[in-house]
Amino acid sequence: MNCEVCQLKELEVEHFEIREVLRCILHTILFHRALGLVRPKDIDLELFEITYVQCGDIELEKKIDEKIDQFIDKVEKHPNKKNQICLSFYEVKNKQATWFTNKVERLHWEQWYINLNVAQHPKSPKTHSGKSHHSKAVVDPGESAFEERSVRRAALESSLREVLFQIIKFVNEKKDHVPSIPNLEGVSFPFEITISSSSDSAFGMDMFKRMLQTGHPTMLS
Repeated sequence: MNCEVCQLKELEVEHFEIREVLRCILHTILFHRALGLVRPKDIDLELFEITYVQCGDIELEKKIDEKIDQFIDKVEKHPNKKNQICLSFYEVKNKQATWFTNKVERLHWEQWYINLNVAQHPKSPKTHSGKSHHSKAVVDPGESAFEERSVRRAALESSLREVLFQIIKFVNEKKDHVPSIPNLEGVSFPFEITISSSSDSAFGMDMFKRMLQTGHPTMLS
């Protein structure tokens, strides 16, 4: 089965930005792959000048928030690793039953990799004695940190917009692999969200290559 994969641009985020960023990206993907049974709901981000659309489904929101909680928990336990969320859409196929089991197989047809690099809390600025003759003016450390944060926030907002455009472009260009609409209740194709982290900068592609070779592992809910 043809499984399309989209590796979204890596985002540099601070801990307090994780929830909003992930909600924005996950809901945007799910809205653009919704089955049409949706009541669109516009959401304005608090941290950024960005509005995105949710499907307006309570169960879907709950599932996403639970996964984001798990992701944040993992970040706190492994702070020095890059972190990745994979949103996979799949079809359910009943494999040939044996004497004792009726096997159900998940055939993935699309996977989205969301890559976050969570910044560590910056240490307080140190004074560099003996180098003052290089500086043109004395800058208040607090003011300097505020400016730095503003610049960083603007860069993240710009990158998040790029990711949203990347999602829309992918959805508009990649349509042939999308299966026929299943006879299921709900607003979305069946999907699962998995979380991984690694200190290896290339771990995302390594994981992807392994999956191509071995197939996606069956997840127990």
